[in-house]
Amino acid sequence: MLKDLLQHTRFEWPWMMFLGLLIPLLIWQLFYSKQKEPTYLVNGLPMITPASSSKVFFRQLPEVFAIFGIIFLIVALMRPVYEEKVEINTGEGIDIVLCLDVSGSMLAQDFAPNRLEASLAMARDFIKRRKGDRIGLVIFSGQSFTLCPITNDHNALLFQLNKVNYGMLSDGTSIGSGLASSVERLRTSKAKSRVVVLLTDGEDTGGRMDPATAKQLAITFGIKVYTIGMGTKGYAKMPYKTALGTTVMEEEKVSIDEDLLIDIAQSTGGKYYRATNSEELQDIYGTINGLEKSKVETLLFNKQYERFMPWVGLSIAMLTLGWILRYTWLRKFPGG
Repeated sequence: MLKDLLQHTRFEWPWMMFLGLLIPLLIWQLFYSKQKEPTYLVNGLPMITPASSSKVFFRQLPEVFAIFGIIFLIVALMRPVYEEKVEINTGEGIDIVLCLDVSGSMLAQDFAPNRLEASLAMARDFIKRRKGDRIGLVIFSGQSFTLCPITNDHNALLFQLNKVNYGMLSDGTSIGSGLASSVERLRTSKAKSRVVVLLTDGEDTGGRMDPATAKQLAITFGIKVYTIGMGTKGYAKMPYKTALGTTVMEEEKVSIDEDLLIDIAQSTGGKYYRATNSEELQDIYGTINGLEKSKVETLLFNKQYERFMPWVGLSIAMLTLGWILRYTWLRKFPGG
């Protein structure tokens, strides 16, 4: 927090800092130009009254407070100003739902480190590029769940995305349920462009809603669906737990219902893409990002807040405290 404050603070009158050159002179005047301890005559002989180290320390407190008070006053005279960059998005954004498969097959390691982690990484990058758009997140396997409704708060969305992992839902691949939940998130949206990006690595295994009905819902509400089939061609290594609790890797045939994904995409005005590695998946998200352009203009301006008054307050507090100590409590000290 302090680092952020310093990064966003500038001084209107920085030349006032040269007043700080008076500080060494002030220190010398307050501490080193004083007369020696007063002497007293005892039986006609001079005697220096020794002062304990604690008394010497306390007697110097008013000078210490005075120095800090003057330093704070110099900072105030430099006129510190806090600057805050403010972005205002104007125009027309797009409402998007990311619909991600989190089934057990997404643990296959034909993507590094596995399909699920690779898909989440690309989704994060996609979200960060979509400034001004409202985005939601739906996950599905044997059932579907809305992890985040469509929102402008991309930080909250990324927070939810970072919590996604295998085992959050019962296993399976209910593509229809995932698409239906995504359509439901967008059904009442007032945006002129509404989009679902559906990613899966398998075939529909059934669920509360079949893919054909979910597709028809998307068509009815004018929602465009981009579909992505994720997985290499041929076989991929899949981790399995043995009865002894150890993990073994087995080769499993990659089986994606591309005909279904093509049909959903074409029927709703979207496109189907096949990603066989992380680079292709990144390119696909980049292509979708380019196709769905937001009509959003970002206005950037600086807000400025004068911040000299807290320093003035600190200066007055230091000088006042030093004065009070000198003429009240410290009066009882010798030489005070």
